[in-house]
Amino acid sequence: LGKEDNFWELEVGPSGPCSEIHVDRGEKYGCGDPDCKPGCDCDRFLEVWNLVFTQFNKDEEGVYHPLSHPNIDTGMGLERLTTVLENADNIFEIEAIQDIIKKIEEISNYKYKSDPKLDMSVRVITDHVRAMTFMASDMIVPSNEGRGYVMRRIIRRAARHGKLLGVSNEFLNEIVDTVIESWKVEYKELVDKKEQINKIIKAEEDKFQETIDQGIAILESYIYEMIANDKNSLSGERAFKLYDTFGFPLDLTREILEERYFTVDEEGFNLKMEEQRNRARSARVDSDNS
Repeated sequence: LGKEDNFWELEVGPSGPCSEIHVDRGEKYGCGDPDCKPGCDCDRFLEVWNLVFTQFNKDEEGVYHPLSHPNIDTGMGLERLTTVLENADNIFEIEAIQDIIKKIEEISNYKYKSDPKLDMSVRVITDHVRAMTFMASDMIVPSNEGRGYVMRRIIRRAARHGKLLGVSNEFLNEIVDTVIESWKVEYKELVDKKEQINKIIKAEEDKFQETIDQGIAILESYIYEMIANDKNSLSGERAFKLYDTFGFPLDLTREILEERYFTVDEEGFNLKMEEQRNRARSARVDSDNS
């Protein structure tokens, strides 16, 4: 395969060719094409390991400069390898992940694989709860910047998908406990920091629960207005109000709108954010000068 498939790079910075280790899972996972081979979009040849031979530094002009100290960046897809070893269809079918899905089924009274749309909510919660558990164990606290913003987004997105499954109360920590139980053998710190993990996630879920129902109701009213007025995009001003007043991250607003085939004016939202930052800076200056 050529550079398009076998080269790792960002817009600028370290880059280089890569080599992947694949497992042939057999014809039953294939597409039926006699020319099917690694690189095909079907599920037959599953990449389980990747090695990037980092040997260049790409500049803003797109020129590749040899690194003085080339290296190999290698990583295995542990869940993908488990999928192969357990002969599962995908990572959501492996034993450790199934424990989490069963817990979600128990909490929501929804049977996984009953509805493709609701199945997506189960997978989102499964994926996000694992991420937030490990992030909290690293003392990452929800905030509006950096890693903390990622943490806030995944907690709130998971909580919202719980609503889609009919869960009205807080529930994330119940699933967090299942994650800790599943991964505690190799990650003993999860047990040691269990109280801290639960505290961080509960505080953010509590905060979001106070506003999510009202925020969703407001967004629904905006959607009905757009339908009535034959519009397909939510204004940046309204998206900012959802964020500023109801704690709705732009990503969550965008996701809900996309599910209904609407868009959001992100440029207008960013302008409102910048106006708010300028007001905050001015207020600090005035305070310092008083």
